[in-house]
Formats: sequence, structure tokens, C-alpha cells
Amino acid sequence: MSTSTAIIVISAYFGLLILISLFSRSKGDSETFFVGNRRSPWYLVAFGMIGASLSGVTFISIPGWVENTQFTYMQMVLGYLPGYWVIAFVLLPIYYRLNLFSIYQYLEKRFGHYSYKSGAGFFLLSRLIGASFRLYLVAGVLQIAFLDSVGMPFWVSILMTIILIWLYTFSGGIRTIVFTDTLQTLTMLLAVGFTLFYVFSELDLDFGSFWKEGEQAGLVRIFDWDWKSPTFFFKQFFSGAFIALAMTGLDQDMMQKNLTCRNVKESRKNMLWFSTILVPVNFLFLILGASLFLFSYSQGIDIPARTDDLYPILALSHFPAFLGVVFLLGITAAAYSSADSALTSLTTSFCVDFLGFEKREDEKQKIKIRKVVHLGMSAGLFLLISFFRLIQDESVISSLFKAAGYTYGPLLGMFAFGILTKNQIRDKLVPIVVILSPLLTYLFQVLINNWVPEYRFGFELLLLNGALTFVGLWIITLRE
Repeated sequence: MSTSTAIIVISAYFGLLILISLFSRSKGDSETFFVGNRRSPWYLVAFGMIGASLSGVTFISIPGWVENTQFTYMQMVLGYLPGYWVIAFVLLPIYYRLNLFSIYQYLEKRFGHYSYKSGAGFFLLSRLIGASFRLYLVAGVLQIAFLDSVGMPFWVSILMTIILIWLYTFSGGIRTIVFTDTLQTLTMLLAVGFTLFYVFSELDLDFGSFWKEGEQAGLVRIFDWDWKSPTFFFKQFFSGAFIALAMTGLDQDMMQKNLTCRNVKESRKNMLWFSTILVPVNFLFLILGASLFLFSYSQGIDIPARTDDLYPILALSHFPAFLGVVFLLGITAAAYSSADSALTSLTTSFCVDFLGFEKREDEKQKIKIRKVVHLGMSAGLFLLISFFRLIQDESVISSLFKAAGYTYGPLLGMFAFGILTKNQIRDKLVPIVVILSPLLTYLFQVLINNWVPEYRFGFELLLLNGALTFVGLWIITLRE
């Protein structure tokens, strides 16, 4: 695949996104930007949320995980389902009943000012780090693929990328995201589909023979019953349920799309269909991963030390040029379907949660301030990505990304306490509780690893973090 071809394809793709934004931005006021005037068709939201939940990290990493963890990731995916059901039948009715722009307004209504700001602050921190990391990872692939060959510095390509995202989101906001996410999801799934068709054809496989060869190669085991393993079934399943609950139901980015539906009934329908579709889509990515390893074994291609690089290497160096183009479109769609919605949700959260937009009446002033905030969040993404590039230490970046997951524990504990109890708390002490909980979680992890070296923590750290927050809130409960 030539550099000029890659540039033309990527430019055409972004041109299409900008064109969609021009047709979807409507009157461009704050209600359109934040909740799309609550007119989004539920089926578009459901389909588009697939792309938002599957970032560039997922597009590259899930196939790369297969050699080490086989298909055990499906245990977590199955756990997603009960988590999404809780969102559909518990959280969404609350959000719609309170007519929220930002879901963290619930914390203010339930507990008070400091709880509200604490929840919104943790979301902003987590989303800035997570979105920056995802863009950094994918930008590295694009840089190697063709940007280095034209002499474009990394910081220039990142700046151009963020400018493009800003261009097609600054006016239409979440209304635009609903439509662009639909295109991006379709692009991503087509990329996976074309790749699978090619690999299966080259290896002369159908699903039955693929599964048999995958078993022989030790690539397709789904269930792990070793309690010490980080992929132990019950650990994965219950972690999956709480991860879905926290990272979707308590995340402004994901919930903002749901709140664009006309009413709670359509929003619930969207969530149930989205969760149903997500299971086979994740299974498809695992099949892709196993097929890529089988292809590499059969062709005598060395597996890279960092298995996340396997799909990019094969697509750009060993597959036909058409599949290289398809891969670039897929990875671009995967990255920007999460990055654009993250940018929009960050702007929404800051405007509503910290600037009190719902209390302002001057619409022209609100639009002006919102565009400045949107620009500021874009600058924040650029600076964080540049920092990741500067340190050039993948282990540090991975640690930062993992640390972002700690921020959902306090949100999980706060929302759980608010919904499951009727207790009132000392609101001014909440910031202390939500800061101490992640610190105690990390300390507990270190102690357990010292006492039981063979035990390895996985995503259950989220549960521990949430539980510590819950206990902390119980301690600061107002006594009658």
C-alpha cells in the first residue's frame, strides 16, 4: 500500500465525517450539543455505541491477547450482560426522571455539592487519561504505517488529528456523535469481516476446522477454573458485570448517548440491544485474534514480542494492499469513535458540572463559553498525548491507563450508596473518602501480593475500590 493511497483514504474518511457533522448539527444550541434535543433514534444509538465501547485499544489488543489468555475474555463479556441490565432497569429511569444533562447531577441531588464535584472530577480525570492513551496508541500505528514516510513529526499528526475531531464535533456535539459513531462502527466491523474472510480463505478453513486447529494450538479455551489465575471464571464474570455498570452506566461519555433518546423506554431498548450485539462482536474479535496467530504459524511469520503489534504488522506488511487500507480505516474508526465522544462528554461535564450551564439563560454566551471549553479539552488531549510520547515508556503508559480504571471505583461506591441506602452523609468529607479509597486499594493490592505471591489481581480491583468507598460513606453517615 502506497503512502499516497493511505493519505487519500484517510482524508476521504475524515471528509465524510465532517460532511455528516454539517447535516446533523441542526441549530447548534446547548441542548442539541449536550443531549441532541432527545430525538436520536434508539437503533442508531445502540449500533453506534458498539464503536464507542470498542476503542483502538480493543481493535488491536483483543486479537493480541489471544495467545496468552485464549478466549477467557469472553467470561468478562458474559458478565457485562447483568451489568447492562442494571443500567437499563435501574440507572436509566433515575437519569430520565431527574431530567439530567450530566449524570453526576444525581450526586448533587442525593448528597450535595461536594459529592457532585467529586464524581464529576473523577470522570474528567479518567476520560482525559483514557482518551489520550487510546489516541496515542493508534497514532503510533498510523505514524509507522505512512506518516513517518512523508516526514510528518508525531506532534504535528496528533495536532491535525485533534483539530479534525474538533471540527466535526464543536457545533453538533452529541447529535453529530450519534451519526458518526454509526459510520465508525460499520467501518470497524467491515474491517474485521474482510480480514477474517481473507485469512479463512488463505488457510482453507470453515468455523469447525478453525476451532479444531485453534484447540490444537492452545488458542480458543474460554473457561478458566483456577482460582489463583487473573482469568478465573467467577473473578472475570463478576468483574465484567461491575465494569459494565461503572464504565458505562456511571460514565458521562456512554450515558450521554443514551440520554439523546426520546424517552426512557427507547433508551432502555437501546441498552438491551446494544448489550446483546456486543457479545458476538467481542467474540468476533477473539476469532480474529486466533485466526491471525494461525495464519502466522502457517506462513512462518515471527510473532512480535508485543503481540498487540501482530494485527498491524500482518495487515500492513503481509496482507493484500486492499486489506491494509481496510485495516487503516478500521483502526481509525475504532480510535476516533471513542475519542470524539470522549471530547464531547468532557465538554458537557465541565460546562454542566463546573460552570452550571443549566442555570444560565443567555444562549449566545453559553455557546461561546462551550466552544472555548471544547477547545480547551482538545488542548488537554494534545498535551497528554505529547507527554506519553515524551516519556516513551510503554510500561509507564500502561500503568497510567490502568490507574484511570481506579477512578471508576469511587463512582461505583457513591452511586451504589445513593441507590441502595437512604442515608444522608457529611457531604464536605466526601472528597477525602474518594481520594483515600483508590490509595487504600493500591495498598491492599501490594499487601496481598506480598502475602500470597501466586495470587494476581485482575479487574476485581474495581470492586474493592467501590467497596472501600461505600464503607467510607457509611462511616461519614449523619447519625440521628
